[in-house]
Amino acid sequence: MTTARKRMVAPTKPAQDDYILTDQVGHLLRRAHQRHTAIFQDMIGNVQLTPTQFAALVKIRDVGEVSQNELGRLTAMDPATIQGVIHRLKVRALIARRADPDDRRCTLLSLTGSGHALIERALASAKAITAATLAPLADNERATFLSLLRKLS
Repeated sequence: MTTARKRMVAPTKPAQDDYILTDQVGHLLRRAHQRHTAIFQDMIGNVQLTPTQFAALVKIRDVGEVSQNELGRLTAMDPATIQGVIHRLKVRALIARRADPDDRRCTLLSLTGSGHALIERALASAKAITAATLAPLADNERATFLSLLRKLS
């Protein structure tokens, strides 16, 4: 490696000492999210679900039949994201769609038998994923952390 190259990769002192990227909430949340997503992918098993697909299936299971718009609100997904999630779950025959008899513009979603079976299998893994994500924290820290996340969200 040349001397010029070494100088390019050498760390430099921040322009302002009061802003350190690795201490910033956005950076730390992104890293925690990346860690959780990696744990999710490693532990979810062979159900082949993304975290957003899992969230949609669980919420449909919880509330029963729900409109696509309401499901997006319940899972905090924007319309484009929920539309893609619903499309992929429908292709896999995990959810059924039907027109709302009270509002033909609205589509109602429900789990199919395959969707129910898949989400029930995935729930045991989901509990282990949560435990693994929170494992570095003491019990009292876990409760505080979750409470603070709820407050931020």
